Amino acid sequence: MATLNVSDQDFEKEVLQSKIPVLVDFWAAWCGPCRLIAPIINEIAEELQGKIKVCKLNVDENPITPGKYGIRAIPTLIIFKNGEPTEVIVGVVSKTTILSALDKVLKA
Repeated sequence: MATLNVSDQDFEKEVLQSKIPVLVDFWAAWCGPCRLIAPIINEIAEELQGKIKVCKLNVDENPITPGKYGIRAIPTLIIFKNGEPTEVIVGVVSKTTILSALDKVLKA
């Protein structure tokens, strides 16, 4: 699998210190919309492997990081580049919408 599960403990190392852009999926097991978007996230992880890192953070098991980034609804996707959040997508969106946001970050 091309996605990486991250926690509050390794978020800084895996996301903020990453040399390549990181797409973080903030989700929870009970969240229906999160389950709807999961296959799209997995497809993107496979297709863009090596260009971006894709991480999933369970908000129930890791409350500190979502609090830092003001996560109020899930699924929320945040794209980080050089340790900084650059794009935020809230809710279930199309693969095209996510790819478009990633494209902006990759071209910047």
